[in-house]
Amino acid sequence: MSKTLNSFESLGNINFKDLRKDASTLPSVSKSNNPKKIQNLEAHFSNKGRSGKVVTIIKGFDGDPKSIKKFAKLIKTQIGTGGSIKNKEVIIQGNFRDKIIMLLESYGHNVKRVGG
Repeated sequence: MSKTLNSFESLGNINFKDLRKDASTLPSVSKSNNPKKIQNLEAHFSNKGRSGKVVTIIKGFDGDPKSIKKFAKLIKTQIGTGGSIKNKEVIIQGNFRDKIIMLLESYGHNVKRVGG
């Protein structure tokens, strides 16, 4: 039987009883990809160099750029604001330091409030 099906009649000949993937084709999970690593982070308040706009800077992330980007996206969606990543620092628009500290502590991270 060919891999492409062009009509609904050809779907009638397929056995859909067992659609589980083989264990050999599943990706293996390694402990190095675990994002649950507890980190010591710092939540800074800053408005310098941004025309008086207030931002919250989270410093101290340890990991590869992909995991930092994923972590920043999680924070931005939970807080409901924009932000960016520069030099392993997550910059969140607005003064959401208290909310971010509570959010990060709920994930088990140690967060220190720094400045302002």
